[in-house]
Amino acid sequence: MAIADEDVARVRAATDIVALIGERAALKRQGRRWLGLCPFHQEKTPSFSVNAEEGFYYCFGCQQSGDAITFVRATERVDFVEAVRRLAERAGITIAEDPSVTAGRQARAKLTQAMERAVDWYHERLLEAKDAGSARDYLRSRGYDGEVVRRYKLGWAPDDWDALAKELGVSDRVLIDTGLGFVNRLGRQQDAFRARVIFPIFDPAGRPIALGGRILPPPEGSSGPGGGPKYKNSQDGPLYSKRRTLYGLNWAKQAIVNSGEAVVCEGYTDVIACFLAGVPRAVATCGTALAEEHFRLLRNFATRIVLAYDSDAAGQSGAGRVYEWERNHEVDLYVAALPSGTDPADLARSDPGQLRRAIENARPFLEFRIDRILSGSDLKTAEGRARAAEAAVAAVIEHPNDLVRDQYLMLVADRCKLDPGSVRELASRRQGLNGHARGSNMRGESRARGEAAVAGVARIPGVAGAPRVAGVSDMSRAGLEGLRLVVHNHDLIADRLESVLFAEGLERETYETLAAAASLQQAVDSSERDRPGVAELLRRLSVEEPAAEVDDVVVQLVRMASRRALSELEARARHEPESVAGLASEITKERNDLPAHEDRDQSVAAAERLLAWLVARGEEGE
Repeated sequence: MAIADEDVARVRAATDIVALIGERAALKRQGRRWLGLCPFHQEKTPSFSVNAEEGFYYCFGCQQSGDAITFVRATERVDFVEAVRRLAERAGITIAEDPSVTAGRQARAKLTQAMERAVDWYHERLLEAKDAGSARDYLRSRGYDGEVVRRYKLGWAPDDWDALAKELGVSDRVLIDTGLGFVNRLGRQQDAFRARVIFPIFDPAGRPIALGGRILPPPEGSSGPGGGPKYKNSQDGPLYSKRRTLYGLNWAKQAIVNSGEAVVCEGYTDVIACFLAGVPRAVATCGTALAEEHFRLLRNFATRIVLAYDSDAAGQSGAGRVYEWERNHEVDLYVAALPSGTDPADLARSDPGQLRRAIENARPFLEFRIDRILSGSDLKTAEGRARAAEAAVAAVIEHPNDLVRDQYLMLVADRCKLDPGSVRELASRRQGLNGHARGSNMRGESRARGEAAVAGVARIPGVAGAPRVAGVSDMSRAGLEGLRLVVHNHDLIADRLESVLFAEGLERETYETLAAAASLQQAVDSSERDRPGVAELLRRLSVEEPAAEVDDVVVQLVRMASRRALSELEARARHEPESVAGLASEITKERNDLPAHEDRDQSVAAAERLLAWLVARGEEGE
């Protein structure tokens, strides 16, 4: 169904586009604009720009552009109406809709509301309930005081079958879809979490979407109650996807942006431990292995990714996947060398300074692997060094870059006291012709997948993937600067311009669209369907700041317009010399007078006389 234009306008006006895009990409203010890495294609140098006042974005790398609605359509793969609905819900705006459509939104709103109530209820239980005493003792033993508990909204799920379900009083469907509970074999609602410390999981905007629960360790000398896994996590559902969620990103994203580095841990307590140890840029996967979707999210905030895992777990990370992530997402993966058998939470309690140093001194993934192999080998004997070199070379040849491989082969030769040529020959034999071809093919396939992904981003008609703005390269600098000034400083220049000052084609069409519209948004909307090039150019201009003075631009536009007029008159003179001779003489005199004035005021006055002449000639049809 269609949504009223008035509602669409209200939703646009109420949406903070910087905050919206900031949930998926790091943005930094630069003048009046916000810049960051483009969320639609892989890049290391920011080319994505946002105009917060007008509500538009534009990427100078891939030419993706749009407004808040376009962004939601492209990133969440929904149509226009659904994008407006989601933004309206985000802004707390009620829009008029068909009852059957509204039902879907209301169903999701019930899930969100139930999750928020559950998080609050669990949190209050931890702070005040008598049965949460053992949980509070446990958290204090981990170094979590009241401030930490409140900051991370930790909670306590009582050892009861249906305490939360009774408190919420929601339908079976809401209980199941939120992951807060289920219906047992007797047809009764039952809580999903019992006798566990609750770690709420939030989306990047800070909305609770899932829960993680840790069972309390048994008292000394007892086998403990309950049983079950140490950690339990919400199942995937309408609000939550493990593979697309990173615990702690809502708190860490600003520090990640500021440092250019994200620290990835394995658990919730590791993230909190990093924060307490002075490393507030940590996140964790939620009960699942690090995956492609996690990197797709992380690379929008940082290009240096540090794994802060238990050393054994870090060393076992699949090399092939790591190199593919680095290549596809243009990130650099490092590993923090933690003491064997420890994780960040353990180290933060015993020696937070060592945890900070381990992260600061993190090493590239391959260097870390090689060091582990060689450090665990007997390098005192010739046989031991040979075995170590073979194991290290096997790790080196997995790397897809020839230059990187060669440097690490030299490192292996040095550590094992072997001739570099022999080590290179060993690598060549181990790699083999078939293996090398297979690696090359895999790299080619990976690149092709990456290129296809970029090319296929948000191929929604009229939303993204549009061709580059046709004709922009042919536009004059003065024309583009004039249009920028109309967009950004309309009141200073609008009454000093006329259509005749802009060259035919995209340049003039864009000016006329702006001149006829009451606002930039209206100009974009009016040209979106029939003149997409104009709409895209307007979005681009909205994120570019003017660099010249109004007077200088007006003078230059008049000079160029008069040159075009004179060229046209000269062409006509070849066919009808008597009718245009006087006009050619008149315009030549005016043009010659224009650059003669060194004084800006005189130049501007001359330009205004010439502009009046050009407009008059145009009205007369000359």
